Amino acid sequence: MVVDAVIGEPKWLWRRLPHPVVVMGKVIELADRFLNKDSARKAKGIFFLVLLISSGVIIGVLISFLGPAASIICVAILTAQRSLADHVNQVAESLEVSLDQGRETVALIVGRETQNMNESEVASAAIESAAENFSDGVIAPLFWFLVGGLPGLLTYKIVNTADSMIGYKTAQHGQFGWASARCDDLLNLLPSRLSCLMLAVTGRVLYQAARITRDARLHRSPNAGWPEAAMAYSLDVALSGPRSYGSGKQEFPWVNQQGNFAKGSDIRLSTKMLWSCWTLVLAIVAAALISQTLIF
Repeated sequence: MVVDAVIGEPKWLWRRLPHPVVVMGKVIELADRFLNKDSARKAKGIFFLVLLISSGVIIGVLISFLGPAASIICVAILTAQRSLADHVNQVAESLEVSLDQGRETVALIVGRETQNMNESEVASAAIESAAENFSDGVIAPLFWFLVGGLPGLLTYKIVNTADSMIGYKTAQHGQFGWASARCDDLLNLLPSRLSCLMLAVTGRVLYQAARITRDARLHRSPNAGWPEAAMAYSLDVALSGPRSYGSGKQEFPWVNQQGNFAKGSDIRLSTKMLWSCWTLVLAIVAAALISQTLIF
């Protein structure tokens, strides 16, 4: 965790070798191409998910035999706090140059239509991405590593990657990606609420717990709404709400509807919150290690 926080992603390495998540994506892409057709797509998707989970467990067990150093390297590679903060801050930097550049940069981290966004919509999209990815890109991998070691971590990352690629309610992926989407929802159930708690603590808005819970439950996602709601109340900005996708404009409930319209400066505040949460994570882990040392 400290390694990731200090140096982030070693870009020089991934220019020479494929990142593990890229490899996972290639496997899922091949399965999507060859299995996601004709009949029994849902059954094929379930079978493919079982193969993915089995592979994650087996690979995790094998790597674990290489010792603690191998585990630390895997955790550093598969948790992306520094990378997340850098990508979100790039949106703020681009907005300071021009709205068009802000739109182009935020398009790299969100899947919605960005061409007609105003400044507030660009900022909101970046902040929402920061909150959601803090949960499923940082806290959830660490949570499953603590629960199940490397097999737990790799299983989570494989399922989460599959959900991000095929877990959509579309004609193409509604059946084949159903199992991956449901499994990802289940694996993120506890980490998303833990992320919400951490953001609420660092944002000093625990007294807003009832409103955060209410708005989180209104969200279109069973999990993303929790960290998003905590972030919204911490920054006192309105998030979620209507947005446009390729299929047209969709009306979604607001999170913290009475909050202010987000600004570029709020993006930087959101990444400061992420670093505060990361410090809290490190403190908890350090305390746990010290406690184990004293006990044993």
